[in-house]
Amino acid sequence: MKKSGIFTIAVLVCLTGLFLASGAMAEPLSVPTVSVGIGKATKPGDVATVLQIFFLITILSLAPGLLIMTTSFTRVVVILSFLRSAIGTQQAPSNQIIIAMALFLTFYVMSPVWQQINTEAYQPYKAGRITQEQALNKAVSPIRKFMLSQVREKDLALFLSLSKMPRPKNANDIPTLTIIPAFMISELQTAFQIGFLIYIPFLVVDMVVASVLMSMGMMMLPPVMISLPFKILLFVLVDGWPLVIGSIVKSFG
Repeated sequence: MKKSGIFTIAVLVCLTGLFLASGAMAEPLSVPTVSVGIGKATKPGDVATVLQIFFLITILSLAPGLLIMTTSFTRVVVILSFLRSAIGTQQAPSNQIIIAMALFLTFYVMSPVWQQINTEAYQPYKAGRITQEQALNKAVSPIRKFMLSQVREKDLALFLSLSKMPRPKNANDIPTLTIIPAFMISELQTAFQIGFLIYIPFLVVDMVVASVLMSMGMMMLPPVMISLPFKILLFVLVDGWPLVIGSIVKSFG
């Protein structure tokens, strides 16, 4: 019997069982329905509620991007990607493992900032002591402080000049939309610098193995095939994972 015939018989058996169960019960089996309607707003409050819902949906859709743009995730995931490329293990560790590790390291690095947001913004707003606008302002302040502590003055000056705004008197006068791209550029610059330092010892191993193979006349043998075990051994002997992870976390100090 073909697979399509078996599937059809299974569906018919399931439907028959549902009808028999509905007949055995006192009331027939009912299937819930979901309806969405669009009506006219009769009060200004209805329009405000709809706008708040659309704003909330937009924020939720942009949440992954906000996590990448305003936290330490960018630096961590780029450094881990450089580490995998330097060792030359292709897909070990996999992309899922690298992203998961970067996420948990981001939670670890950003936990003081998020705890401050919870203490100063969310809990007072939840208790009704401050308004929604005050809560948003208090929530943005720790994130701005974190980004300003990591951003380079050169990158910040670049985006200030591109925005053609007057020279700010202090950090509070700098718009958040100017700090975010400057922070991302600074994170990429720092990640590339650390990635360069990670590449150096593995590059030395590749050069030594290639020189040995060439001196032995084994020019047809790919040096990467021979150097990969030595690079993995070197990384394990120097206790590489704690060393790299510790350096990443300390770079935010």
